[in-house]
Amino acid sequence: MSENTPLVGIVMGSKSDMDVMQQCADQLQELGVPYEMLVASAHRNPDRVHDWASTAGDRGLKVLVAAAGKAAHLGGVVAAFTPLPVITVPMKTSDLGGLDSLLSMVQMPTGVPVACVAINGAKNAAILATQILGSSMPEYRERVAEYKREMAEA
Repeated sequence: MSENTPLVGIVMGSKSDMDVMQQCADQLQELGVPYEMLVASAHRNPDRVHDWASTAGDRGLKVLVAAAGKAAHLGGVVAAFTPLPVITVPMKTSDLGGLDSLLSMVQMPTGVPVACVAINGAKNAAILATQILGSSMPEYRERVAEYKREMAEA
């Protein structure tokens, strides 16, 4: 596998999520994890989401991160189409402050699990994705360990 082959896929339901999800991309870059990003809504672009999620493993992705607000179906839809681990990022919303997104994500039905970080917790999603990679790729486990050592010294 090429060092530049994406290992983490980031998908968000709207361009308006980009400011928050750029933090995920920046954290992955800091940890040296190659990634790809896509804007596709589970409601407005369901075929695009299906194609992206169902072929993620074939493209070399190992972990997916899905960010959405309001009804926040994107993470569950992605998880339905892939055997890869899916981390969800509930987006802060103007209606209910992100609680709507959070509750939608943590209430996935049995058989369609997702991990869920805090509202707008894009950086934690990146760190968790890297930890998942580290379970089978020692170089990423060491990068997370170094990150945590640096945090402890700060």
